[in-house]
Amino acid sequence: VKKVNLRGSVCYRFMNNRVPPHKRYQPTEYEHAANCATHALWIIPSLLGSSVLHFHSEDQWERLSAWVYGAGLSSLFIISTLFHTVAWKKSHLRSVEHCFHMCDRMVIYFFIAASYAPWLNLRELGPWACHMRWLVWVMASFGTTYVFFFHERYKIMELICYTVMGVFPALVILSMPEQSGLCELLVGGACYCLGIVFFKSDGIVPFAHAIWHLFVAVGAAVHYYAIWRYLYTQTVVLL
Repeated sequence: VKKVNLRGSVCYRFMNNRVPPHKRYQPTEYEHAANCATHALWIIPSLLGSSVLHFHSEDQWERLSAWVYGAGLSSLFIISTLFHTVAWKKSHLRSVEHCFHMCDRMVIYFFIAASYAPWLNLRELGPWACHMRWLVWVMASFGTTYVFFFHERYKIMELICYTVMGVFPALVILSMPEQSGLCELLVGGACYCLGIVFFKSDGIVPFAHAIWHLFVAVGAAVHYYAIWRYLYTQTVVLL
């Protein structure tokens, strides 16, 4: 959908023109609003969901895993909402926007590592699990360091890092003797992978980034359900 301004140039209401790889796409006002809303709506549910896991925790490992996972889940939506709000309303503050954009990218690594924490800590996964418990955080640390030094410089490399970070620990998870929750893990992972298509479609598909946010929210919701259902309340359900 487009309109023509008084000087005859074409401007888009719901989508701006695609930009070269070395530049950042500038969302329209509608896209800015959608980017904020699609993650802001999940802040309260993520905080409440984290509290539910704490309530169901029965030992130290369960409490620790609930805290780490809840922090990663809530931080993802909070930081994303703050960044998109700043980018929308305070874009003239370049240094502030840049800082929030870096934090938005860094928190993704923390979120991925935190999402694996309950499975690596609470499930019997074999000899590699104990190594993956700390290796996943080493990968997250490398990722955040990469963002700090090379933010937005090599966008394809960033995407590869996120993908490797998301897939590599899953090789250990998929080997778990107890298969309950595996279907949900695969469905959630598929949501993230499908969302990547829209993550790179700014200027091609209207509201592409907001659609990406929705895929992330659905994937996170499916994974949360699996953690709640199979790691924290399985005994109650079986009864």
